[in-house]
Amino acid sequence: MDLDVVNMFVIAGGTLAIPILAFVASFLLWPSALIRIYYWYWRRTLGMQVRYVRHEDYQFCYSFRGRPGHRPSILMLHGFSAHKDMWLSVVKFLPKNLHLVCVDMPGHEGTTRSSLDDLSIDGQVKRVHQFVERLKLNKKPFHLIGTSMGGHVAGVYAAYYPSDVCSLCLVCPAGLQYSTDNQFVQRLKELQDSAAIQKIPLIPSTPEEMSEMLQLCSYVRFKVPQQILQGLVDVRIPHNSFYRKLFLEIVSEKSRYSLHQNMDKIKVPTQIIWGKQDQVLDVSGAEILAKSIANCQVELLENCGHSVVMERPRKTAKLIVDFLASVHNTDNDKKLN
Repeated sequence: MDLDVVNMFVIAGGTLAIPILAFVASFLLWPSALIRIYYWYWRRTLGMQVRYVRHEDYQFCYSFRGRPGHRPSILMLHGFSAHKDMWLSVVKFLPKNLHLVCVDMPGHEGTTRSSLDDLSIDGQVKRVHQFVERLKLNKKPFHLIGTSMGGHVAGVYAAYYPSDVCSLCLVCPAGLQYSTDNQFVQRLKELQDSAAIQKIPLIPSTPEEMSEMLQLCSYVRFKVPQQILQGLVDVRIPHNSFYRKLFLEIVSEKSRYSLHQNMDKIKVPTQIIWGKQDQVLDVSGAEILAKSIANCQVELLENCGHSVVMERPRKTAKLIVDFLASVHNTDNDKKLN
């Protein structure tokens, strides 16, 4: 989400001076409102409509474009502390004749946040299944895509509900067990040992920490003004206590390696997309998955970090479309420029 907002300011730089000043002033005064307007504008431009659906007393928020047809519907699961709109940069490059559904994960954005909710990977998988059932998305097997935490959930979902899914795309998914820890994981373990849960790198509470998170998640180095970093932090701070609770749950013993423990149960054609310069989840995870999933295709992206969806949206969209065409013998009549 945050990298996408940074891109907004880069784009805005090409407009007239007075609108820019008004734009920046608005951001400094009302960052949350302006970010919402930004996403509203892009959803409208791309034809994505927002809807709500309930399962008993639980509400799911999602956006969609198109209708179910002869091609598989596509369900997209976002990563930790993001929301459904993080996929807009990829949606921009996907053919309009595909049925797309992007859902807010449990506790995120417009989906219910409850202190009683099970935020473990298994708990999230069950919630996503409830959403799928309510939308009748599994009336015909669909293509499931997930990134990072969403990739973790997507992989376990495909293992638990094989009849729901016809194919799978995992973008730098969490949930794998490595023989050696990278620098980021080592740092997390040190924080856990010291019980310093206030210092989780993916949960910034100051402009400096926000800048560090952007550098951690992206290969591209953005020079973001201090005021903008402050605005991004202000938007996130009200949710940080939830993010901490969620983070500690998904790295707990119960959830940390759920994908690793279930990857051999994934039987559908699977695509793995990973940035070679990922500093959060090591790219060697792609090989781990490829060895355990029989029908698996791996795509490694040069000069790309953990935020694959934000850094390489055009390439990601093309890989997804090409994979769907090869697996389901669909006609790729929409070329991606």
